[in-house]
Amino acid sequence: MTEERLQQTELQSAARQHDHLVNRDMILAKAKELAGILGNSEEVQLFRKAEEKIRDHQRIQQLIATMKKKQKEIVAFESLKNQKMIAQIEAELQELQEELDGIPIVTEFQQSQVEINELLQMVIMAIRDTIAEKVNVEEGKSTSASNCSD
Repeated sequence: MTEERLQQTELQSAARQHDHLVNRDMILAKAKELAGILGNSEEVQLFRKAEEKIRDHQRIQQLIATMKKKQKEIVAFESLKNQKMIAQIEAELQELQEELDGIPIVTEFQQSQVEINELLQMVIMAIRDTIAEKVNVEEGKSTSASNCSD
């Protein structure tokens, strides 16, 4: 291959890489746009409100802090291999968790998390299905790949 032909091939390769980057940038821009739309969805708004209520709820914050402390105590007693204290603290943790779960705003917050996850799964499935229409994802082949062998 002549040097001129080699340079031409390298330029074409660089151009293809540039096109790939432009496409990737476009995809990322659309992803950010979609994230903005999702961020303004009813599900996310409900989640934020519930999160704010939890942050401002003194008893919930006390319970969370106490639970974190108890979890650290368990780690310490595990290193000392003190099963009796571990069992006692785990029972205390269970009681704290039950109290936390009994607070209505916590249930509301957990439900809002479920709804956001469902929304995200729906978006992921829609993207997957749309891509599958263009590309045979399961076989890893483009629908027009059979034309390449001509």
